[in-house]
Formats: sequence, structure tokens, C-alpha cells
Amino acid sequence: MKSILVPIEKHDLVTSMLECAARIAATFSGTVEGVALRLPQISVVGPDPVVTVTFPRAEQEDLEILASARRIFDAFFASDAAAILPEGQRPRHHWRAIDPIDDAALASLARVYDLTVVGRPQGGIDGPRMTTLEAVLFESGRPLLIAPPHPPRTIGERIVISWNCSSESARTVAYAMPFLLKAREVTVLTVEGAVAPGPSGKELADCLAGHGIEAREMTALPGGRKPGEAILEEAQRLGADLLLKGAYTQSRLRQMIFGGATSYILSNTELPVFMAH
Repeated sequence: MKSILVPIEKHDLVTSMLECAARIAATFSGTVEGVALRLPQISVVGPDPVVTVTFPRAEQEDLEILASARRIFDAFFASDAAAILPEGQRPRHHWRAIDPIDDAALASLARVYDLTVVGRPQGGIDGPRMTTLEAVLFESGRPLLIAPPHPPRTIGERIVISWNCSSESARTVAYAMPFLLKAREVTVLTVEGAVAPGPSGKELADCLAGHGIEAREMTALPGGRKPGEAILEEAQRLGADLLLKGAYTQSRLRQMIFGGATSYILSNTELPVFMAH
């Protein structure tokens, strides 16, 4: 995890995002890179004949977005970073001096970073957007970390792997190996009845043992809880400071209609979540 990308815009979770990124960069002797993120452009579709009109950003508006994002980034590393890291060590940081980018351009840029840090999605446009998270998740080909509203004091010391036997979970574990190799405690958590056909949690624990990672395996009974609710409650009970979760084993449409573990976690997590699809 040497290169960590953080899209910067003005909202309440941006400090949490930067704190999480700074902690991870300090752990792996990496670099945090910031980039200004803009809202999606507005498009209006007119009927008969169908015409789509996109209203371009004014140059002055882009300049204001860029200046605001740069101030947030520089202010964090000038003051707050020293207070949150052990022995006042500050990770390397770099501002990517390009024009503000939208969600699609962010996802493209994220392809050349080890990790992108986004905030837990909020309703409306005044906080981190689900469109930003999903663009990176589905189009970057790289993992992301979802910062909670209040960042933990540690990240990755006690890891819970949410294992549902799926290819998405397997991919997430593979991407997260740098974290797993450094963790003090690793738990492979399976929620009974919320699995796809595939290897068991014990088989994953055996695989990790081959890499020198001592992981315990446990199965939680849902007990009337939704799978996502059970995962978060068990992770909290175990004292986890990082949750690994494969994203959208079910389709996004199905999750929108019926609900799903990924959707629940994205809406409710209070701890950092490392995700891949």
C-alpha cells in the first residue's frame, strides 16, 4: 500500500478520510495523494426528438473547487496529521495538480494507485456520494477503503474478514494481504445462511496459515439479524478496527430492491471497510 489516492471535496467526512489515509501511509511507508473532486455535470434530456444537453462547468467554479480542495489537503498535513500518528511521524503527501475531476475520471485515475480512500456515503450531495464509491469500486480494478464518520485510533491491528465463499470475497482478501501480514489478530467470519457455493471459512484460514497469518475461524448465527447487521455487530464485538468485505455478491439492482449485506454495511459502518468487487 505505497500509493493512496484521496478525492478531496468539502464535507464533514473529509478529515476522517485523510486520517485513515495518513495512518495507512504511515504503516506502509507510503504516500497520500490528493485530488480535487467535483460534482457530476448536470444533464437534461428533452423529448421528441430526444436531446441531451450537458451544462459545462464554468472555469471560475472549477478554480474555486480546486482552491478549496487544496486548502483542505494542505491544512490537514500542516497540523492535524502530526497529532494522530505515533511519535508525530507524518507520512509523505503530494497534491496532484490537475483540474477537478468527476467520479468517472477518479475511477480511471485510481487504476494506478494501490488504494483509494472514500467516505461512507451520505444522503444528498453534501457528503460523500454513493456514485463516487461505486465508480471506483466497479471501474478502477483496484480496492478501496471506506472511511467511517469517526476514524479509529488504529487501522488493521484487528482485522475481521467477512467471508461468504464468493469470488468477490476472495479478491478482497488477495488485495488486503499487506494488511493481513501486519495484523495482530485476524478472524474469518461467516454468517450462517449468507454464503455462496465455495470454500469454507476454515479453508480460507488454512490458506492464510500458509502465508504465516494465524487466523481463527468463526461462524455467527444470524439470530433474526440481516447479514450486514450480523457482520457489523460481530466485528464490533471482536474489537475489529478493519473489516474486509467483498462487495455486491448479489447484483446492485437486487440489493436496491431486497437489501443486502453490502448495502447495509455501506449505510451503517462505524469502522473502516476495505472493499473490492
